[in-house]
Amino acid sequence: MGSEGPKVVTFHVTGFKKFHGVSENPTETIATNLTDYVTKVGLPAGVKLGSCTVLETAGEGARPALYKIFEAAASNANDEYIVWLHLGVNSGAQMFDIERQAYNEATFRCPDEFGWQPQQETIVATDGDISKTKQTVCNVDAIFSTLKKKGFNLMISDDPGRFVCNYVYYHSLRFVEQKETKSLFVHVPLFSKIDEETQMKFVVSLLEAVGATC
Repeated sequence: MGSEGPKVVTFHVTGFKKFHGVSENPTETIATNLTDYVTKVGLPAGVKLGSCTVLETAGEGARPALYKIFEAAASNANDEYIVWLHLGVNSGAQMFDIERQAYNEATFRCPDEFGWQPQQETIVATDGDISKTKQTVCNVDAIFSTLKKKGFNLMISDDPGRFVCNYVYYHSLRFVEQKETKSLFVHVPLFSKIDEETQMKFVVSLLEAVGATC
């Protein structure tokens, strides 16, 4: 089709800053350090890290920055697959959760970092009611199987909650429908449950596993 060899899979990774009850968000550390980490350990052929961004843990507060990086990456794409990998923390988790879908519902259990606390509000009113979902087109089952074989403790989740993580994921899944790119959200535990080095290794293995399915 006019190009030689397989396309490169370029990942754009996001994490979040602190929020109520989580003074040190592991995803902020991961997103901040990931570029240097992959420079040190390397990535498999055909997989590239495009950008790493730390978002405010706020629904509407994060949305402008989110769409800014969406549009910038999409406009600069050149014969490559783009995958948005969003990382959020589940402070009660003991393992990694691969999120299959997001809900068109914002019900925040506490105010976000900009003081917003919606209850049973639609994220995008024109998409339907709060029961509306959007699913990732990433091959979650294959990704899970690959990572499980590497010894990581993880599960597939159909419920990402209704807080900021779900809010961002829903917007991301909506955006990729229009741009023919892919999006995946993964919840990670606190570093006190799975240490930082293991989580960094997990994310690099995740990039490889997702890239292999594109």
